[in-house]
Amino acid sequence: MIWFWILTAGIVTFLTRFSMIALINPNLLSDNLKKVLTYVPSAVFPAIIFPAVFLDKKGLMLSIDNPQILGFLVAIIVGYLFKNIILTIFSGLISYWMLVFWLS
Repeated sequence: MIWFWILTAGIVTFLTRFSMIALINPNLLSDNLKKVLTYVPSAVFPAIIFPAVFLDKKGLMLSIDNPQILGFLVAIIVGYLFKNIILTIFSGLISYWMLVFWLS
């Protein structure tokens, strides 16, 4: 029975999100709205990442010597310098893992 509800929730979620993509005609959107919508990913991404990196489970700010923040900073620098998403992800993960094992 639980699988039924999991699949139902997945289908409902998919349909509500897909309907916004499939049912809206892009030609009906004004050029100004299209331009504004290009900024949505840039605005949403930091809102998702910030709490995961800078806040602990209680919602308090972490200190600068936390491995999450240092790994994040390494990833930001590598991403800015090389503009390669795979290199950015791996550099952030590897630096985070090295700091976790080194500091513990």
